[in-house]
Amino acid sequence: MQKLTNKAVGTLKVQDVSLSLLKANDYIAEQIRNDMQERNILVLNLVSSPGSGKTSLLEETIKRLKDKINIAVLEGDLETERDAERIRQQGVQALQIVTQGICHLEAQMIQQALPSMNFDNIDILFIENVGNLVCPASYDLGEDIRVTLVSCTEGDDKPKKYPSMFLTTDIMIVTKKDLLPYVPFSVDAVIKDAKEVNNKIDIFLLSSYKGDGMDEWCNWLLNRVSEKKNQLANAEV
Repeated sequence: MQKLTNKAVGTLKVQDVSLSLLKANDYIAEQIRNDMQERNILVLNLVSSPGSGKTSLLEETIKRLKDKINIAVLEGDLETERDAERIRQQGVQALQIVTQGICHLEAQMIQQALPSMNFDNIDILFIENVGNLVCPASYDLGEDIRVTLVSCTEGDDKPKKYPSMFLTTDIMIVTKKDLLPYVPFSVDAVIKDAKEVNNKIDIFLLSSYKGDGMDEWCNWLLNRVSEKKNQLANAEV
């Protein structure tokens, strides 16, 4: 094997490679965003650490909204189609992206998956990212809104421990509200830390299992869909 030396090829820093990859990712993400804009589809990217309740939130959201709006879901996971199967049982189309060890979704994965889905009359596309609060922060997927879930069972220190994620987040959802009496989790502390990292972040507190806070969340989604449609209508005038 030929040995490559700095004299022959120069010095290539890991940081330089990362910047180049992210620039390419952002270019594809913007193509996705433009495509979804033309289709008038609201795109949400759901991120969290593993087990925070992304799929459960989607299941309950779909149950409440599927008779009002049309929903599609892209699922990202290291292995298995289990999450997509759970979503399909709710009566909406879902496609699983199996990353085979990659700890995040990238825009090119989304772009490759989109032709396999039927977007006729779809109002919302949910992208459930791989469970991870580190890598997904750097990868724009062409979403309109990034939603980060924090489960009260995993501790209230996540915004300060993973600031890059919360800095790029539009909505923080504190999940598993029904377990608050049983765990050492401070809602005030997690909100304070999140606001200090990103003072524009909006907060929801809910329980997918008990339904607490779900009406507020679902009404917010319906309003965002309505705003999206109105923006398109005004643009066409």
